[in-house]
Amino acid sequence: MFGFCVSSTVATATTAASTRIFRATPYPHSSIHHFSSHLLPTTLVSSSSQRFSCVHIKAMAEVDAISAPKTGSKQALLSLSDKKDLALVGNGLQELGFTIVSTGGTASALESAGVAVTKVEQLTHFPEMLDGRVKTLHPNIHGGILARRDQKHHTDALSTHGIGTFDVVVVNLYPFYDKVTSTGGIEFEDGIENIDIGGPAMIRAAAKNHKDVLVVVDTEDYPALLEFLKGNQDDHFRLKLAWKAFQHVASYDSAVSEWLWKQSVGDKFPPSLTVPLSLKSSLRYGENPHQKAAFYVDKRLAEVNAGGIATAIQHHGKEMSYNNYLDADAAWNCVCEFRNPTCVVVKHTNPCGVASRDDILEAYRLAVKADPVSAFGGIVAFNVEVDEVLAKEIREFRSPTDGETRMFYEIVVAPSYTEKGLEILRGKSKTLRILEAKKNEAGKLSLRQVGGGWLAQDSDDLTPRDIKFNAVSEKTPQDGELRDAEFAWLCVKHVKSNAIVIAKDNCMLGMESGQP
Repeated sequence: MFGFCVSSTVATATTAASTRIFRATPYPHSSIHHFSSHLLPTTLVSSSSQRFSCVHIKAMAEVDAISAPKTGSKQALLSLSDKKDLALVGNGLQELGFTIVSTGGTASALESAGVAVTKVEQLTHFPEMLDGRVKTLHPNIHGGILARRDQKHHTDALSTHGIGTFDVVVVNLYPFYDKVTSTGGIEFEDGIENIDIGGPAMIRAAAKNHKDVLVVVDTEDYPALLEFLKGNQDDHFRLKLAWKAFQHVASYDSAVSEWLWKQSVGDKFPPSLTVPLSLKSSLRYGENPHQKAAFYVDKRLAEVNAGGIATAIQHHGKEMSYNNYLDADAAWNCVCEFRNPTCVVVKHTNPCGVASRDDILEAYRLAVKADPVSAFGGIVAFNVEVDEVLAKEIREFRSPTDGETRMFYEIVVAPSYTEKGLEILRGKSKTLRILEAKKNEAGKLSLRQVGGGWLAQDSDDLTPRDIKFNAVSEKTPQDGELRDAEFAWLCVKHVKSNAIVIAKDNCMLGMESGQP
């Protein structure tokens, strides 16, 4: 306990100012390690009182304090949810002469790895509070991050308040994205508690002051960070890290925003839409050789575990091209429409052969025979596993055009492959791209770019099962004819409008896409 004495004088009291504020000075108490002056309470004393009033106020914090390092000493702040390679970066920084400042679980993990740690509360003179919601939100932390070293009044302010600078900030955020997309789901309150506040604040502060502070949010950047600190990088590295930091926080915030919108409204079309994209690969060129291109993965929560070509696993073959992605996407979208074993062959994003059979080998042969000229050099997609028997048929099948030439394909895509099936397909061609994809989930938002904007709509998930077919002719179609109509309806859905498809016995015999 602290003891305080306060007083007021009648001579200076007025009716209009019936209370006055005094700063109380604590008496020393041996049980208190440290009590920062900014924590001292203010006391209101009635001016009508002529007596001394003595009160006892409990200390707000009892922590083992240390003197803040002088400005210019090397400090690194580490606060990590993802502790991958923590020992690498912690020991590396320590070997380079850095004092490591850290929080809670990160500090414990560093100490277990043999890294000496100064805990954040030893600098802030205040313990973690509110179940960990408040740890680093303090001038002793943010002042040391944001202070500009080339501004004398900044460094003077740090010296006045006993605040040391930070040269490195290594932070990654609560796993909000993983938590809210887990297959087991998450309660609303748990989702709220996984929204990081202190982490983004430190990242943004360090990125803003990147001229003086190196900020790292990606574990893959640890080796480059240590090399830079040894003098083996140029200053562009700082700017690159700052960009990545702001991008990291922006993507994180977009996930929180998307999740909260769904919790509160549920409408697919919010007033503002942020689409976080992550670079998957640089492409050799775009639709034409003179165009540069790249492929990005959509990181919206709605796309997590939603399937599609973007997250397909490539088991073999050359790198995917811009046009490869378009064709593979068209083939996969089409073949996923069918419930029975089906093969789809696509050329220039249009299906040139489609067949459904109980025997997938027969379906494959029929799909290729529908238009063998277009099928040559096309994309073949299956909605069933490719096993050894099917793989051999794909490898050895001869073109129906001359009966001799082995069919050549750019891509084979299927939901899965047996080990033997993969081995056989790999032997067909060094360039054959073998993709394993997950079926697209229904109900996604479909986006399409136009000049200066985007069109958004529900994905086209309508199937013949959702439609009641009415016969308007005098002749009533037989069951087999209705099945062919449903089959043709699914095929024509994936031919560019206006489109015509001729089908019989669950096999597409011909098609034509829209013409001027």
